[in-house]
Amino acid sequence: MSGSPTRVFIARLAGIAVFDPVGDQVGRVRDVVVGLRLGGRPPRVLGLVVEVSPRRPVFLPITRVTVIEPDAIIFDGRLNVRRFQQRESETLVIAEMLDRTVRLREDDSVVSVVDVAMEPTRTRDWLISKIAVRRKTTRGLRRRGETFVVDQEGVEGFSAVEHGQGAAGLIAAFERMKPADLANVVHELPAKRRAEVAAALDDERLADVLEELPEDDQVEILGKLGVDRAADVLEAMGPDDAADLLGELPVEQRERLLTMMEPREAAPVRRLLTYEDDSAGGLMTTDPVVVPPDATVAEALASIRNPDLNPALAAQVYVCRPPTETPTGRYLGVVHFQRLLREPPPTLVSGIVDTVLDPLRPTMDLASVAVYLATYNLVAGPVVDEDGHLLGTVTIDDVLDHLLPDNWREAVMDLSAAHPADPEEEALRRADDDRLLPGGNP
Repeated sequence: MSGSPTRVFIARLAGIAVFDPVGDQVGRVRDVVVGLRLGGRPPRVLGLVVEVSPRRPVFLPITRVTVIEPDAIIFDGRLNVRRFQQRESETLVIAEMLDRTVRLREDDSVVSVVDVAMEPTRTRDWLISKIAVRRKTTRGLRRRGETFVVDQEGVEGFSAVEHGQGAAGLIAAFERMKPADLANVVHELPAKRRAEVAAALDDERLADVLEELPEDDQVEILGKLGVDRAADVLEAMGPDDAADLLGELPVEQRERLLTMMEPREAAPVRRLLTYEDDSAGGLMTTDPVVVPPDATVAEALASIRNPDLNPALAAQVYVCRPPTETPTGRYLGVVHFQRLLREPPPTLVSGIVDTVLDPLRPTMDLASVAVYLATYNLVAGPVVDEDGHLLGTVTIDDVLDHLLPDNWREAVMDLSAAHPADPEEEALRRADDDRLLPGGNP
């Protein structure tokens, strides 16, 4: 394999771009597939799991990889886009081997796996050669938490089913992933591993991932967190997403979680739960960007520079008399960010506010909201009650979410292409099947 290093630590491959011979990117590395073998033989690398559009994992045989660089992988151009299906005899390095508890043969001490290295052979095979581990207990002069590298044959325990396996290594490998892409990884994991990953993610990151998962996964994960942690994660979610998730739960469980949430965080969620799901009130988020009429253009622009805002929410500011938190004082109008960019920074927003556009009413149905946004070429619209108070804003992503089939997220994640099996791929993956360890997966 020309241009490739002699040893590659696999966790560092996560998220690396994969290119064909002419330089076109086809996807990114999600994981590496290995076969655990009997007789002390080193695990054999079978190939890469590459995520291609639209979020579909496919198998790329290691024999088709021609170059491995720190920031890119190049293959020979042949790629079967049939959806990757893991077999019982196969193990995913990043998803299943990192953080696993194993034992050192030299002293029988317990360590956890930090990373796994593969090396090429003369026959173009790649084998697992080294294991980076972290010691869990103090032995002799070694410090607790020391990380070091050992030969692959110096550890045992990869074939055992793990209980209480951590997830720090997996999370670190995918720390640069967008929430939607990490959600796709989490969706593909076994239920036990999903729970471990959820437990290891911080509240903000887990909230972002939950918002991108199918409802069944959301409910499953939330139910395994414990009431206190579940309430914290719900607080970190957008009020509209939290309300959607709570709406899927039994009334008693929903009320218990709302009671455990901070009253300030629970209040907007409770309001959203009073509206029909497919109404403007049920679609809206209660966290729009709101400024008073005496705010300047410079202050309004500073508000929408918040990196935590999604593009639809940052596309406009709503001008309201104090108080400016929803439900606000009297709604005066909206100023779109393009108008803000055209005005001098000291200009007051009250002088440039658009008062002509009628706002949405909370009882308007989904079709009416979609027509409203399409008619006025908007990515978001204000929702105002009969007394003129701003209740929230409906963004185009929430409208699309409800216009698409109920299971659209799961359908995208589970989308399979009707492509025939690739003979070379099948030969590679079956070559050692009779000598692979059964039950290699956790």
